[in-house]
Amino acid sequence: MIELRDVSFTYSDCEAGISGINLTIQDKECVVLTGPSGGGKTTLTRLLNGLAPSFYTGTLTGEILMDSVPVSQMPGWAVGQKIGSVFQDPQSQFFSSELAGEVAFASENYGLSAEKIRERTDCAIAAFDLEHLRARSLDVLSSGEKQRAAIASVYAQRPSAYVCDEPTANLDGEGTGQLTRIFHKLKAQGSTLIVAEHRLSWLLGIADRYVYVCGGRILWEKTAAEMELLTPEERAAYGLRQVTRSVSPALPTAAKTGAPFVCAQGICCRRKKTQILSHISFSLTAGMIAAVTGHNGAGKTTLALVLSGLWKESGGTIEIEGVKMPPRIRRRHIWYSANDTGTQFFTNSVTEELLLHSDHTPRHLEAARTVLKQLGLYEYKDAHPATLSGGQKQRLSIACGILSGRSVLIFDEPTSGLDGGNMSIVAQVLKEAARDGRCILVITHDQELMAACCDCELTIRTIT
Repeated sequence: MIELRDVSFTYSDCEAGISGINLTIQDKECVVLTGPSGGGKTTLTRLLNGLAPSFYTGTLTGEILMDSVPVSQMPGWAVGQKIGSVFQDPQSQFFSSELAGEVAFASENYGLSAEKIRERTDCAIAAFDLEHLRARSLDVLSSGEKQRAAIASVYAQRPSAYVCDEPTANLDGEGTGQLTRIFHKLKAQGSTLIVAEHRLSWLLGIADRYVYVCGGRILWEKTAAEMELLTPEERAAYGLRQVTRSVSPALPTAAKTGAPFVCAQGICCRRKKTQILSHISFSLTAGMIAAVTGHNGAGKTTLALVLSGLWKESGGTIEIEGVKMPPRIRRRHIWYSANDTGTQFFTNSVTEELLLHSDHTPRHLEAARTVLKQLGLYEYKDAHPATLSGGQKQRLSIACGILSGRSVLIFDEPTSGLDGGNMSIVAQVLKEAARDGRCILVITHDQELMAACCDCELTIRTIT
């Protein structure tokens, strides 16, 4: 059993944190922490796995107990044996350069025998269907593949409890289904599951209790049955996503009638000896929002990098408004926001980041204020981008794209860290940008986002 008794925590470098948390998590229970982005869910996970305040420094009051023992009296390695952690950014927890070494890392650290290490490593890799990636470098895996690798590395440790922060953020439908089956299995084996999550439908039949965290406090708790009874209006008021299984929207694959604004013909991309894209062709008209879908590793991000001129195509042509453009020219017309938002901010404040590519004229300043208010970021206008939560960084990335002035915008998993309310806001912002005549491509696995704003779907098939 895990207990939090009147727990408050404030980070050393900012005022964010949690306050007055009282929560008991029973053995074998699955508790879902949900609520708006930046509400304190990630901070709670860091306290549960011991990373705060040992790594994320700050002021902690109250008491956290694990099986009646204060966590403050337990060495870090002992906490790590009992609680396995999967972070929101899976790459941040990697220690090895290749998959098998990463999955085996913790078992090696705890001094298990070579035979036991091999057994646990093979079992975890098989459980997450990662055998075909065993010899691959982690840095060349797709974001979804990295997520699965991170979960497999924790699974190999056989902890009694799992703390997961947005584990499905970058997983496709197949990967999410696989994770659902794994969580069913873990629960059947008696594991305690603590999941900070916005996408709730995959937890149907797994979750026992939902804890709503907002403004650093627990506002309410509901059983799984009570959550399923919430009306759409009630869910919208709380900014929650669907609790029951979502249905994929039926989107057309063809562009609207009209002159193509973006036209790709026979795009190919080879990196070293690997063919990633093969003869991709499509056309989109101005004012369209296209969902770019496909399995993890199919090449969606590669297509975005090629279109935006950051990678060079090995074959094919790309036209913008009827003009064939090489990569160096495309970079002036196409904006790309990566799915790893932590690597794309360069300034010391949110406002500076928004105005990085524009003059500080009254018009641009007013546009920046408007988009910050639309995306719920105005109160953070002077904050350093690094201090924002994952969902807030996603929204800042979108704001930068909107204010870039580019005619084509590409967003890679823009809602991976967003709650239902902010997902709806992002959908509205994208629709407004499309109404201004821009062409928008959204790489996404988010069925709710697709239903809210996308006009068509471009599915990238894995090369076999």
